[in-house]
Amino acid sequence: MSGPATAQNSAGPALLRRSFRKTFPPAVRGQGAYLWDSEGKQYLDFSGSAAVNFIGHGVAEIVQAMTDQARSLEFVHGTQFTTPIAEQYASELLAFAGDHFRGGAVYFCSGGSEAIETALKLVRQYQVEIGNFGRSQIISREQSYHGATLGAVAISRNKRRREIYRPMVREFSTVTAPYCYRCAYDCTDGCFNCGQEYALEVEAAIAAAAGKIAAVILEPVSGATLGAVVPPSGYLEKVAEICRRHEVLLIADEVMSGVGRTGRNFAVDHWAVKPDIMVTAKGLSSGYAPLGAVIVSQNVVEAIATGSGSFIHGFTYSSHPISLAAGRAVLGYITEHKLVEAADSNRDAAIAGTLKQCLGALGSLKSVGDVRGLGLLWAVEFVSDKSSKAPFPFETNFGGRVAQAATERGLLVYPVQGCANGDCGDHILIAPPAIITESQIDWACEQLAAAIGEASASA
Repeated sequence: MSGPATAQNSAGPALLRRSFRKTFPPAVRGQGAYLWDSEGKQYLDFSGSAAVNFIGHGVAEIVQAMTDQARSLEFVHGTQFTTPIAEQYASELLAFAGDHFRGGAVYFCSGGSEAIETALKLVRQYQVEIGNFGRSQIISREQSYHGATLGAVAISRNKRRREIYRPMVREFSTVTAPYCYRCAYDCTDGCFNCGQEYALEVEAAIAAAAGKIAAVILEPVSGATLGAVVPPSGYLEKVAEICRRHEVLLIADEVMSGVGRTGRNFAVDHWAVKPDIMVTAKGLSSGYAPLGAVIVSQNVVEAIATGSGSFIHGFTYSSHPISLAAGRAVLGYITEHKLVEAADSNRDAAIAGTLKQCLGALGSLKSVGDVRGLGLLWAVEFVSDKSSKAPFPFETNFGGRVAQAATERGLLVYPVQGCANGDCGDHILIAPPAIITESQIDWACEQLAAAIGEASASA
């Protein structure tokens, strides 16, 4: 781990991805919100690739920071040395994470899946260090995605990405994710009560495990698999209270929602929830270098520091200096240009407020069932019938058709299937960089409406 005083979702179906490989020349350059392919065609990156790019493409300051670090020191193994860049960046990232993580530490790695894997090991070691030797199970949520490594696959519930590997992973208990568009409870009160019902599923799962639960992991705002679902008021607060009461750690998976994406430094800040561990990646380096981070609260750090004294874990490229230089420069750029404020969709003057308004207008289209999200993380869910909320048949690949039609118009969105029941249910993810302009948003929404119309006509 690195600290001030220490050393140191879900893509569309495979058929769609193959067709994209046939029709996409390789992207060769980017600038701002745009990408150009090798044939010179321009694309507006309306999804930040996969909710990765937050500061825009081609920012010279980030490239310069990486170059300067490479000239100074390109690599050193973390078992032998720490580095100034690791110490500086960890200190700044802890401050960005807020007072709750004062005195904590950061473990840097190469991406979100590695960071999740790190967090899973960390909660197990924490429980052992404090004498809870039987706590080894993790509660996660249905329709969640936490990464591609086997440990992450074990706690994820993206059906298509998980099914083939099930014989290779340990099965853990899951609870239902709040999803008010297709709510399992009564939403007539504005969803507060249903949020409490969903939270009580967590308590029931902890009780059923009879003292074996080490942690609960959740995405504060759902990523690509469920599609930017914002939890009901009171839900995250109740889950956090349940975890504290049962001595279960709470892991917030902010791989997609963190580092400003939802208009707060981290999405949990919308509800003043204080997780024991936060996992982040994607926007952490805005795609300029492979980078993930596990942000650890002081109580977890102290349990290990005063116990065995060493976290039993490690990757060769943990705390890679050039990646850390990219991440530190991105964090500085976000702060200097007030991009977290730009991503606040509850501020009419913010560019995210323009995006919220523009996307909301798509709700009148025949095939659009729901438009949901927060900040600069949104989803548009498609249905074959609005009154029944019936999804399109899987074979229709409606979201993929929308994405392909949008691509032909020079607009990049991120199509996903399975949000309704794991197989059916199409949506697209919208996650543009925070430097996108009002005119670009207006143009993108016009093209997206046309793409949806084209897909509807052929469905």
